[in-house]
Formats: sequence, structure tokens, C-alpha cells
Amino acid sequence: MAKANGTRSRSGAASRGTGSREGLSTALHRADMVGPRIELDTQDDGPEHRSFPRAKLAVPFVLWIGEGESRRFSATLLSSNVSVSGAFLRSSFFLPVGTEMSVRFQVEPTGPAVEARVEVLRQETESDRTGRTGMGLRFLEFFRQTEVALARLFLGEQLRKFAEGYLGSPRARSLSSELDRVVDALAAWELMKVTSPDDPWRFAK
Repeated sequence: MAKANGTRSRSGAASRGTGSREGLSTALHRADMVGPRIELDTQDDGPEHRSFPRAKLAVPFVLWIGEGESRRFSATLLSSNVSVSGAFLRSSFFLPVGTEMSVRFQVEPTGPAVEARVEVLRQETESDRTGRTGMGLRFLEFFRQTEVALARLFLGEQLRKFAEGYLGSPRARSLSSELDRVVDALAAWELMKVTSPDDPWRFAK
């Protein structure tokens, strides 16, 4: 499991066989592993988004409270926007602020669904400044590292361009180990973040 503040999540052990062809150089060049171009939502400044950028994204969120025979609520609502820390869902009904529940939603057509535990952070009615009705949710916990799909939504295109440049460099070609190339690429990405004036999270238009 992963807390939404960035702690590690549970996942199955990755295959480390040297015969695998799905390594860094292959994966980073696959179009279906790169998030789609998104449009940022600069209007909604709800607290569920904190300091993260928000994508205008209308996708179905499946919500439920309780598991199996103990399930006491379920619904499917459409999102208005999504960030890595929360989402706003359009709704004609409201759950009490502080309600915790499970959600599942898809940000990429062929990718894994994002699974998380959320909390209702706020409500909006038609009389509010936005003129919409719905609920702001904050992500409390992610499952099976599916939060990576959210991060890729914002960073996928940027990372792919960076990886293409790095993998074509003499430095990358001089490293014989796939692991060394991964570590080197991560170090180069972090160096770019601290030396570049641009915020990689806010490249989308």
C-alpha cells in the first residue's frame, strides 16, 4: 500500500531475469506506457489538490464502502478533474465530509485501474461560485502502486522525451548493466529538476 504523501506501496516482486526484453529502453519507448496529453485545470483550487496540478479529466469513478457482505454503499460518478492528491466528482447527492471509502478509476484506456482509499473533503452546490454540484475527494492511500498511473498522466510525455535523449547518449551506451542505466537515468532526471527553472509537473497545456 502507499500513502498519498509518497510512501511506498505494495506490489508483486518484479521479474529480474536477464532474458527479459521488457527492460528500461523498451518500456520507455512504448507509446502505450506514456500518459496521454492532458489539459490542466487552472480554475479549481480545492484543498484536495494541495500544490499539485489538476488535469481536466472526465472518467467514471466506482465508489464503495465496505467489502463483500458488509458493503453498504456503492455508486459510479464522473470526475471533473483529477490530481495525484485528489479529485472532484460531479454528483447530485452528497456524502458527509470525512466519509472514507474505496475508489477505482481508469486514467489510461489500456493501463491498470487506479485503486485507492479516499476521504470526502468538501461539498459544492449550485449556489457556490463554480455553479456545479459534487464532492472533493482526497486520496489517503493507494494500492498495488497504481498511483504511478496518475503520475504518468502528468509526467509521461516529459519522461519519454527525457529518456529518449538519455538512452541515445554516449554515457548511457557506455553502461553495460540495465540497472546501472536505470540508476544513471534517475540521477540525471533529478539533476535536471534542480537545475532547470521549469516545473516538470506543469508542462501540459
